[in-house]
Amino acid sequence: MANKRYSSDFKMALVKQYRLGAAVSKLSSEYGISEVTIYKWIKLYSPVEDGVEMTKAEILTVQKENERLKQEVDILKKAITIFAPK
Repeated sequence: MANKRYSSDFKMALVKQYRLGAAVSKLSSEYGISEVTIYKWIKLYSPVEDGVEMTKAEILTVQKENERLKQEVDILKKAITIFAPK
């Protein structure tokens, strides 16, 4: 079986159809995607319960960006100690 890649827009569209009442089994047969995969997308692209208006995918993206920015700050702090006048 070929490993297919789907865009996040496509995944969100399927999740939206599910949230509007379409059955996962119907979506699975219509698009040729396994039910397990669709359930994973539903979990990933549905709003998080804690009153936050973000999906789990958006939260993961923000966390990755935050980690990258922390690394950049650490590098800049080290550069300051190297280039600071003595």
